[in-house]
Amino acid sequence: MSNDTSVWEKRYKGSKIWWKNIPGVIGEFVFSFDKKREYNLFQDYEKLTPEQRKLVDAENPLIP
Repeated sequence: MSNDTSVWEKRYKGSKIWWKNIPGVIGEFVFSFDKKREYNLFQDYEKLTPEQRKLVDAENPLIP
């Protein structure tokens, strides 16, 4: 999931989740809580801790 041109961004001020913007890649939603450990939204959502899931759900109300 690494790409030299990728950039970590927050979707809005105060967000606790970083999203990885990977130029040229469509449909891959990579995020992190610390910009070190990466998660794929669709592959890793079920593996998140209850606290992590609560953050993801709160910041992205249209996701599961």
